[in-house]
Amino acid sequence: MKKITLGAIALLLNVGLRAQSTNPPGLDLIKTSELKKDLYDFADPHFKGRSAGTIDELKASMWLVEKYRSIGLLPAGDDGTYLQFFTMWRNQISDNSSIQIDNKNLALWKDVSVAQMANKQINAPIVYLGDASKIDTNNVDVKNKVVAFEASSVGINLNVSLPTWRYSRSVLAKYGMPLIRKGASAIIIIADNLGEKAWDDANENFKRGTYDIEGGPNTQVNTTIPVMWVHQTAKSIIANTQGNLVANLIVEKYPYPSVNIVGKINGTDPKLKSEYLLYSGHQDAHGIRNAINNDSTFYGADDNGSVDVAMLANARAFIKHPAKRSIIFVIQGAEERGLLGSRYYSSHPTVPIKNIVAVLNGDMIGRNNIDSAAVLGTQAPHRNSMDLVKMVMDANNEGPKFKLDTTYDKVTHVEGWYFRSDHLPYARLGIPAIMYTSLLHEDYHTPLDNAQNINYPKLKKMADWMYRTGYKVANAPARPATDKDFKLER
Repeated sequence: MKKITLGAIALLLNVGLRAQSTNPPGLDLIKTSELKKDLYDFADPHFKGRSAGTIDELKASMWLVEKYRSIGLLPAGDDGTYLQFFTMWRNQISDNSSIQIDNKNLALWKDVSVAQMANKQINAPIVYLGDASKIDTNNVDVKNKVVAFEASSVGINLNVSLPTWRYSRSVLAKYGMPLIRKGASAIIIIADNLGEKAWDDANENFKRGTYDIEGGPNTQVNTTIPVMWVHQTAKSIIANTQGNLVANLIVEKYPYPSVNIVGKINGTDPKLKSEYLLYSGHQDAHGIRNAINNDSTFYGADDNGSVDVAMLANARAFIKHPAKRSIIFVIQGAEERGLLGSRYYSSHPTVPIKNIVAVLNGDMIGRNNIDSAAVLGTQAPHRNSMDLVKMVMDANNEGPKFKLDTTYDKVTHVEGWYFRSDHLPYARLGIPAIMYTSLLHEDYHTPLDNAQNINYPKLKKMADWMYRTGYKVANAPARPATDKDFKLER
């Protein structure tokens, strides 16, 4: 047997200590079992998909409040509470609206779907332009006319997530908007085969209308150009007789409540405790929609319950082992309605906005291969802090060692995902901000995004990564610097 000298033992101990030194002290408090229990509770059918602006979102928010309280987070919302309520304004087509073509009443949402709202009365002949892909917009006179065309997928990228949710918007952007710019007074789009396939999903989105907070672009009702979709069966009437459109479109506007859930942990350093690291997620999902496999609840387990429970796990770790800087946990309402909660909090912060040193946002961190992940905000022009990116990368190398997908962070990526999550309002203010994700999957925005389908060992690794990064940021001698001359572009 080979002798082990005291020097060798000391060397082994030093190596062990150096290895341990890369692990923040609360890492063992992030437990797979707690992540799983919390997510099964949060993505439970009881909350009916947590649709923003409904009692279900508010009930789920109160569940989160009680979790904050039990963990020991301090209230950091309004009026000494964990809550920051805000008003979101909803614009929606009234059921009292009516649409006729050639004196035939079209049933709203069954025969005709209103894709772009306007308070407008119309009584005018329809000009049929044929296949959208064959319209020469340079040689058509559509000024002050109601124009109709048949939808076409030519020139539209269908290799995207949620194609049945996005097809109608893509057709309008590619073929409808040029006609609107030329002065059309209304647009009728006749569904092609893809339009028929997408009808139910698009219809659900159109029924909901648009949402915004006060001062946003959708706060004022669109009073210009209505856009309607009709089924293929209407083509023969419109194409053969041109037809006449008689419509009375009424847009209702009314307020809905939503809420941000805000808690904090005070820092330990006399000077640095006035600065804040902000963890960011969102509690809303898509509620009750069209059934898939006889299930109509869109549970939102990955999107975005996975991040919410990871934030709870991070909070447990920091409560036991506070950092030099203070840490604020903001789970934001109505993200799925247009980042409304984060837009509101970033413009009505409950701590001084200049004292927020970084934002660690997450969006969907519980699916796909256990060894792969991504972080958005690491490549120009999305990157706004090289200091923060280094901490993120070091945290990955010291812990989970994910193989990182870099494609989603490129401005050329079709998803444009950097612009679709809650870090964005903070980044626009120049606050160092990034977004963790395990990327999209086929169950995204479906009832199959449920707690049963989460990869819990993967979720644990993602929660660890967020904690490792946060520990670095919250204890660094200097706050991460915003890159010089940062300007967010797309």
